[in-house]
Parts: sequence; structure tokens; C-alpha cells
Amino acid sequence: MTLHFRALAAQAAEDSAISAQEILALRRAAWPDGKIDPEEAEAIFILNDQIAEPTREWSDFFVEALVEFVVNGTEPRGHVSEENARWLTERVSHDGKVGSLTEMELMVRVLEKALSAPDGLRLFVLQQIEREVLTGEGPTRCGGELQAGVISAAECTLIRRAIFASGGDRPAGVSQREAEMLFRLKDATLGADNAPAWERLFVQGVGNYLQGWNGAKGLKRERAGELEAFMNDRSSHLGRFFGRMAKTNATSFVQALRDVGFGRKQPGRDIAGEAGRDHAVTDGENLWLQARIDADGQSDPLEQALLTFLADA
Repeated sequence: MTLHFRALAAQAAEDSAISAQEILALRRAAWPDGKIDPEEAEAIFILNDQIAEPTREWSDFFVEALVEFVVNGTEPRGHVSEENARWLTERVSHDGKVGSLTEMELMVRVLEKALSAPDGLRLFVLQQIEREVLTGEGPTRCGGELQAGVISAAECTLIRRAIFASGGDRPAGVSQREAEMLFRLKDATLGADNAPAWERLFVQGVGNYLQGWNGAKGLKRERAGELEAFMNDRSSHLGRFFGRMAKTNATSFVQALRDVGFGRKQPGRDIAGEAGRDHAVTDGENLWLQARIDADGQSDPLEQALLTFLADA
């Protein structure tokens, strides 16, 4: 952290406020090399805690800077490390709760930007969203009436972003754990004055879990690191190959890929067949669904909507 950045942060903290000009100065001081270091990330969090009335400019800077640090602060870039995930969870958590809407936005944005994230971070974000719906307390209700057991439009948006995030349980898809959360929220808010978007989100989310294709999975951080190290290793045959190809034109590069077998259909793998089989609801998935529908001894309107969706599909 530069002395200039430290001085700017200290001045803003003393005033409990920060102007647009000071935010611009912080941006210039923090990002001369395109990176946010751990000391700068810690200072930004401390400053956020001390600002009495955060502005839109500050919230944008706060989220942008810390997403860069958490997601790209360690190698391989794009994969959140256990250390960064633990730091973020501890930093935003006050007695086990996320303290502000800006911090909740940060958590969800990290999942959206990351190629992968540790289980603990994903679970923490889902727990915070579920807690807010059930208790009527939390950052998504700021500025509005606090009412437990009601799902607001803001919460629908956060839930959708979190469960379909690339760094979520199942990249760009809904996992069993996330589908079970949707069922719990549905049961807890039946008959409430929920946002119109809730029924569609419930049906699409659970339907995605039951019918989603599992053939394309995101890389875990450890595997991504191994592949990155391999591709950067100019001593290996393939590493030298890509090093040479980087110096050729696009046409030669594509032809060279074909010559070594890239882009050819792999024998014995029927991608369309795999997707079709995953799209069909399996016996195990059907048992899972029936157990949740039978849990209260009745079928409610949202469950009926889900069953209609599955039948039509």
C-alpha cells in the first residue's frame, strides 16, 4: 500500500465521509499496477465501516476493488482461494450476518465473477439470503418495511444471481443444495404477499436442478492451477508448441491445432445423448422431488406450477 493511498484513506476515515474526488484519488492510488494488495483491501474494508453514509460512487469502488482482490488476487486468476474466501467471510460477517447491502452485493458479485469458489463461501452467501427472508432482517430490506416470511423483488434478484453464478455450487446451474433452499423458502412463505417474480424463480430454479445437464462442469481451483502451470511450461512439448503458435498467424494456428487433433470429435462420447439423459428426471431425482412435495401432506400452487413445467418440458 502506497503512502498516498494510506493518507487518503486516513483522511476519509477521520471525516466519516468520502467525496467523489477522494474516491477518484483512491482509484488512482490503488490501481497503478492493475492490482489490489492485501493491505489495500483491508484498508478499504475499514474505511467502508467508518463511512456514515456511503455514496453510489463509494459502493461501486468498494465492490469493484474487493472483487478484483478476492477473485484475481491469487493464482490462478479467477479462482477464489480458501484464504481469500475465509478473509472475505470474516470481514463482512458481523455476529454471523452481512452488515450492509453493499457487502451483500460484494459477496454475490464475487460468485458471479469467479470461475470457482470454495464451498464455505457459497454456503455463507446462501445462508445470509435465506436468513433475511425468514427473519425479515438484513441488507436487502434496508429502506423498506421489515417483514419476515415475505420474499421481495430485491431478494428474488439476489437469489437468482447467487444460484446461477459461475462460481456457485454448479456453474450456470442450480445444485441440489440450492434447490433445497428454494423449497425451504417456498414452504416458509406460502400465502405471503411475495414478489410476482418469486413463483417463476422457484419453478425455473428447481426445474434447472432436475433437468440440468451435468456434462459441462467448471474447473476446480487446484486443477486450473495445474493446467495453467502446464501451459506456461515451455519445457514441455505442448508448451513449446503453443509458444511457437503464438508467433504465427490465425490461419496457421487453426491448421496446426487440427494437425495435432484439437477440435476432433472424441470417440465414444455422445454429447447430445448425455445432455438428453441429464434433461430427463431420473428415478433418484423423482424420489427427491416427491419427498419434498409429500413433506407437508399437500401440493401447493408453486409445486403444481413446478410439476406442470416439468410435464410440459
